[in-house]
Amino acid sequence: MTRAKSTLEQWRILQAVVDYGGYAQAAEKLNKSQSSLNHAVAKLQYQLGIELLEVRGRKAYLTPQGEVLLRRSRHVTQAVNELEQLASNLEQGWEPTLTIAREIVYPMESLVCALSDFLPHSRGTRIIMLDSVITGTQELILQNKVDIAICAGIPPKGYLSEPLCEQELHLVCHPSHPLAEMGTLDDDKLLAQHLQLVIKDTGLQPNVDIGWLKAEQRWTVSNFHEAKVILNQGIGFCWIPSFLIQEELASGKLVRLHLQGSQKRRIMLSLVIPNRDQQGPASKLLASYLLKHHGVSTSE
Repeated sequence: MTRAKSTLEQWRILQAVVDYGGYAQAAEKLNKSQSSLNHAVAKLQYQLGIELLEVRGRKAYLTPQGEVLLRRSRHVTQAVNELEQLASNLEQGWEPTLTIAREIVYPMESLVCALSDFLPHSRGTRIIMLDSVITGTQELILQNKVDIAICAGIPPKGYLSEPLCEQELHLVCHPSHPLAEMGTLDDDKLLAQHLQLVIKDTGLQPNVDIGWLKAEQRWTVSNFHEAKVILNQGIGFCWIPSFLIQEELASGKLVRLHLQGSQKRRIMLSLVIPNRDQQGPASKLLASYLLKHHGVSTSE
C-alpha cells in the first residue's frame, strides 16, 4: 500500500491560511503559532514537490496549481468530517438509514413536508421510500422491513397507530366515456358492463386490490399515474384520490361519476412504527414531524 505524503491536518491548515487571508489570521483563528502554520505548509509543498502558495506583501495567494489541489482537498476533508460525524451518530444510536412505507393514497407532498423539516437535523441519514398498497403495507409492517409506515385502513392486529388524515377517492372517467353521459348511476350493474382500472396490491400474497371489483373486465396497474394515462385515452373508469385529479377535474379532462349511495370513498391513513421498542432517535424525530404536519400533538 502506498503511503500518503501529506496529512489531513496539513490540508486543513492550508485551507485556513487561504480562507482567513494569511498565516497570522489563520494562526489566530486556529489558536496556533504562526511559525507552526508556516512550517506545515512549507513541509506540504516540499513533500508534494509543488508550490501551493506565494506570499506577496503580508498576504498569501494561491498558485494556479494550488487552486486545483485546494479545491480537491476540500472534498477530502469534508468527507472525513462526515465520516467522523457518522461514527459519532452511530455511537449515539442515530440511524444511518430510515426506510418508509407510504401507502400510495397518501400525498407525497405531505411526506416531503415532514422530510424537509427533518433534513436540517438528519445528520446525513439516508431515506428510502417504498410505495406500497394495502396488503403490501401490512406485510412490510409485520415483517419489520420498514422503520415507519403510513398505513391505509386498519393496521395489522397488535400494532398501535396514530391517525394522520383521511383521503377521499372519487369515481372518475374520461368525458368521452359512455358512463359520463349517464348522469347519476342508480345501479352498479351499469359499471360492471365497463372496463375498470384497479391498482395492484403490492403484497406477496395479495387478497385485495384498490377499488370496487364487480366489473368483469379489469386492467390492473401499479399506480394511479398509470391509471390516469389510460383514463385520458377514454378507456375505463377508476377510483382515484381526489388530490391526484384536481387539475384534471378542473380542466374537464376527467369527470366524476355519481353512483347512487357511493359517490366517494374515504380512507383513513395512520402512522405505524413497526418496532417501537427499538425505535431510534432519527425515526422518532421524523415521526414527530409527520404528526406535527397533520396537527397531531406529540410529547417528543
